[in-house]
Amino acid sequence: MVGLPARGKTYISRKLTRYLNWIGIPTKVFNVGEYRREAVKHYSSYDFFKSDNEDAVKIRQQCALAALRDVKTYLTEEEGQVAVFDATNTTRERRDMILEFGSVNGFKIFFIESVCDDPNVIACNILEVKVSCPDYQDCNKTDAMEDFKKRIECYRMNYQPLDPDQYDKNLSFIKVIDVGRRFLVNRIQDHIQSRIVYYLMNIHVQPRSIYLCRHGESQHNLQGRLGGDSGLSTRGRKFAGALAKFVKEQNLKDLKVWTSQLRRSIQTAEALNVPYEQWKALNEIDGGVCEEMTYEEVRERFPDEFALRDQDKYYYRYPSGESYQDLVQRVEPVIMELERQENVLVICHQAVMRCLLAYFLDKSAGCKVESISLNVEAVNTHRDRPDRGPSTLIRRNSVTPLTSPEPNKKPRIEVKRLSVSW
Repeated sequence: MVGLPARGKTYISRKLTRYLNWIGIPTKVFNVGEYRREAVKHYSSYDFFKSDNEDAVKIRQQCALAALRDVKTYLTEEEGQVAVFDATNTTRERRDMILEFGSVNGFKIFFIESVCDDPNVIACNILEVKVSCPDYQDCNKTDAMEDFKKRIECYRMNYQPLDPDQYDKNLSFIKVIDVGRRFLVNRIQDHIQSRIVYYLMNIHVQPRSIYLCRHGESQHNLQGRLGGDSGLSTRGRKFAGALAKFVKEQNLKDLKVWTSQLRRSIQTAEALNVPYEQWKALNEIDGGVCEEMTYEEVRERFPDEFALRDQDKYYYRYPSGESYQDLVQRVEPVIMELERQENVLVICHQAVMRCLLAYFLDKSAGCKVESISLNVEAVNTHRDRPDRGPSTLIRRNSVTPLTSPEPNKKPRIEVKRLSVSW
């Protein structure tokens, strides 16, 4: 990361880390500020960040080196693939040190510089994030804001932005200007950097609500059948009506409604009496040869497959169908578009919603999840993973008998709302 304080570097770091982990690229953030707070237990004032404070400069340098040592350990010994070095890195000297570190260890370096001169954005970030950080836990907000503004000026005096025309023209980087209003991209090296750029060019920081709602109860749900394209049951239609009432009560501006291309999802959306958009990417996980079977039928006809799915549900792929890992790749465009949009209601399916929630449920990235009951009973289609004990190993040619799943309970159908803010 590169940029003055209060430019959203940590926000970008955490959000990007969440995305890369979600698509299967092990990633970790190394925040140098946390190393500094560990080294200096009691923060006094912005004087610590003055360039002529020799003792403080040494401490900050040692903290950066300690973080880089941990980066090396993570990438070489802990099977990490991407490390996000979250610090200001505002001088060429510091960035040259990082480049040398990458060269010595065989790591590719990609810089993300956040540039913002909008005083309203900066003031908002200071107020919402910085004054509540551990440095200011004993200060009132006014004093904290004044101190942090002076800290910014300490960095500004020596700030050397990335120069795409001369000094840094051979480096790989992206400049994110004014919170995504403009971008400058330079010398992308590989597919991971390309995906990072694509992701950063789609996110925004305006507050909004994302509602994730499973379709109403379907005829196949009543029969305990997987997948298929059945319509809603009587209770499913009742739920669709309750959802319509709920959405109207929210009085959301310019709400977009997305559904899958399957009937139970479309019928749920039609009750809202508003325009909606169908996404093939939101269709339920493909059960392949097991489509429209009950779990009992799957266990009877394909005992090996039934046991293998219990052994590793995420990576297990139905014969001629999909795995959860496949599903994550399929719904990635949905995530990208959700990041671009304002208020959205997504009406989808159980497996699809699990994948979407897996992305959004990273608490450190700024999403609050709230469950809202609409008080409509429905069958429970969730099947708990059987407890086979610590010594049981299932192989394709040797299947341990499994106990029957618990009888279906009748939970209330809920809507998930994600309140997203910077």
